[in-house]
Amino acid sequence: MRLARYGAKKKPFYRIVVADSRSPRDGRFLEILGTFNPLRETENLEINQEKAVSWLKKGVQPSTTVKSLLKKKGIEA
Repeated sequence: MRLARYGAKKKPFYRIVVADSRSPRDGRFLEILGTFNPLRETENLEINQEKAVSWLKKGVQPSTTVKSLLKKKGIEA
């Protein structure tokens, strides 16, 4: 589980995706779990909690950034 960067130059927008560790950062992924926009001051994190929990039960290891974002939403990684 990691972030894939989208958006324009100096205006990042991220998708939270489940991907194979061998694929590139913005490359092939298995499923999109949500989005993260660091530029918005209000609610900037949207995530499908059911999908995230099911992937974590299957043994997916989240990156450190995704782990902290999940913790903000109340999902234990």
